[in-house]
Amino acid sequence: MAAAAAGVASPADKERFICIYPAYLNNKKTIAEGRRIPIDKAVENPTSTEIQDVCAAVGFNVLLEKNKMYPREWNRDVQYRGRVRIQLKQDDGNPCLPQFPTRKSVMLYAAETIPKLKTRTQKMGGSDQSLQQGEGGKKGKGKKKK
Repeated sequence: MAAAAAGVASPADKERFICIYPAYLNNKKTIAEGRRIPIDKAVENPTSTEIQDVCAAVGFNVLLEKNKMYPREWNRDVQYRGRVRIQLKQDDGNPCLPQFPTRKSVMLYAAETIPKLKTRTQKMGGSDQSLQQGEGGKKGKGKKKK
């Protein structure tokens, strides 16, 4: 039966790509809420775009589905939305990238790499920008008083 199913949809078809939801890698979630990797390896609130970036950078065939939601996710905010589809196997059934034979290996790699992204590392130093924006707001209030 598995051979018949494989004949209908090859691993290169978009429907056969593995799905990774941000909840799988989120250290704010419990296993019951959908986390699939150990909490010490998980990332704080990853986004589907970040997962797509790290997987595309390593050479995966990646597809981002922005409007998909993880079924167990109760929060409907945009930051929790999205799903990444990744081609794990080629037509012949071999892994596309030998260092990532399983879905779990891809999730662990993504969780390890996301904190190193420029968008994440710049947020630490980005507090100066928020202070400047605050000052801009104060100037705006001053203008209103005149």
